[in-house]
Amino acid sequence: MPELRTQPTPNPNALKFSLADTRLLESGLLAFNSSAEAAAHPFASALFAVQGVANVFITPDFATITKHPAADWGQMMPSLREAFGDYAKNLASMS
Repeated sequence: MPELRTQPTPNPNALKFSLADTRLLESGLLAFNSSAEAAAHPFASALFAVQGVANVFITPDFATITKHPAADWGQMMPSLREAFGDYAKNLASMS
């Protein structure tokens, strides 16, 4: 699995995630403010399945995930790593 990298953002409730040498999208941008909005996109749905996720913004090179203020990144991170790992496996199997 490609290395999952995280970077802080100016918003303490948001982190920027990227996968080494892996594009998350071919092109464009996707933004989801709820699990209902993300229902048709399997990766975004998997991210919203992680308790605490408030919104998801995906670009070809990174995804920014914003958590609810009361949520804890430490508790969320194992599930987020799993979601990114599963997505990376799916991308690899399609290429």
